[in-house]
Amino acid sequence: MKTISENKAFGGVQGVYTHMSDACGCEMTFAVYLPPQAQEGPVPCLWYLSGLTCTHENAMTKAGMQAHAAEFGLAIVFADTSPRGDDVANDDAYDLGQGAGFYVNATEAPWGPHFQMETYIASELRDLVTENFAVSVHHGITGHSMGGHGAMTLAMKYPGHYQSLSAFAPISNPANSDWGRKQLGAYLGADETLWPAHDASMLLRDKGWVGDVLVDQGADDQFFDLLKASALSDALIETKTAHCYRLQEGYDHSYYFVSTFARDHVAWHAERLKG
Repeated sequence: MKTISENKAFGGVQGVYTHMSDACGCEMTFAVYLPPQAQEGPVPCLWYLSGLTCTHENAMTKAGMQAHAAEFGLAIVFADTSPRGDDVANDDAYDLGQGAGFYVNATEAPWGPHFQMETYIASELRDLVTENFAVSVHHGITGHSMGGHGAMTLAMKYPGHYQSLSAFAPISNPANSDWGRKQLGAYLGADETLWPAHDASMLLRDKGWVGDVLVDQGADDQFFDLLKASALSDALIETKTAHCYRLQEGYDHSYYFVSTFARDHVAWHAERLKG
């Protein structure tokens, strides 16, 4: 692991690091914010997964989560959204390839050799963070858009890894959306019976979630139809999953939306991870 930068922020440290990933077969970049409380011992850890076209840097610089993390005593991991590099497969479209890993393990060419983002986030990077930073065994996960999809699906598939869950405007039913069908078909192949394992609304009905969940969705989100928000809200009700689903009037899909409600999400995770 190589340190790219470390800056003091709100009494803690915002660091950016790189390492060679065995899962993705390339160098990966990630960021960790350690609150001032980490100087006294391990603190709970919140994972933030970003959306299409993002890197580790978007939420780190735009969501304003460090102040809230310092207030509540949580570490935050800002992961990248895909493998990257000249030897890594890519596509001219913004919503496929580098910057658009969808947090799945690809099986199809040309994506399979590098696009192993499920294993990378849920196993490899988790191990790296817990071994090298002052974080406890209590982890939560959240994310925005494609990252909200990743947060929800990984939480349900790895319930022992995450004890709290939230999402900002998640892609909720990718198997039935243009933000999903293209990517799942490319990464996993044409057999649609494999897709529900990567669809939050379908997974909720199949596996369920052991805790409660907080979801914020902008009512004026310009991508509302692509997100399939109603599929998730219906699944939450049908499965009797305890939840707080908030439709926020006037808010769009941007980081202005995310930063507005970021404190609520950090507080949500802190209550569950520290309680």
